[in-house]
Amino acid sequence: MISIPRSSAGRDCEGARRAAAQLRGARGFTLLELALVMFIMGLMLSLVMPYLGGFRYAKLKSETRRLAGRASYLFDEASGQKVVLRLVFDIDHNGYWVARYDPYSIRLSDKEPIFIPDKGPGAHPILLPPDVRIRDVTVEGIGTVNKGQAFCQFYPEGYVDATVVHLMDASGNVMTLALNPLTGEVEIAAGDVAPEKMYAQ
Repeated sequence: MISIPRSSAGRDCEGARRAAAQLRGARGFTLLELALVMFIMGLMLSLVMPYLGGFRYAKLKSETRRLAGRASYLFDEASGQKVVLRLVFDIDHNGYWVARYDPYSIRLSDKEPIFIPDKGPGAHPILLPPDVRIRDVTVEGIGTVNKGQAFCQFYPEGYVDATVVHLMDASGNVMTLALNPLTGEVEIAAGDVAPEKMYAQ
């Protein structure tokens, strides 16, 4: 007869008994525990969402600020160099570029001044990203344009055509940019602000 040492056999049986007891005592989460975890997750999400929402507008805000910077630069450039500059909004191609008045060439047919693309350091054409677009441009004296081209002019005497531009992203968020005709200051407002309200400020 083979005898198994009692010590090792006892240990194996004791281990098996413990494992069986743990399996019998194991249980899942109660409904109350699950509800508490879901509540905490929902609370954390509601605290974080305002910060995550800001990322959606980041590209739209960035493009609006870039356009504002270009307009401020053109205002200073026109008065500093004593030239007429034109900011052309190409709504169909979703971009904008700068043209400079050429005083030495006029069209003989209608005596209209000719503007040529500006080659200055801050005049390179800008193409907006696909998820941000120029919705419309309103120029005082011309009206609102939402297709084709629109432009505003910066004059050497230190003023600009009163202009309001609406940029919109793929989610439908809108930023409004307005050029003050007398001071050249650029104002930016979140949302779809009517041109009359921007001019009134």
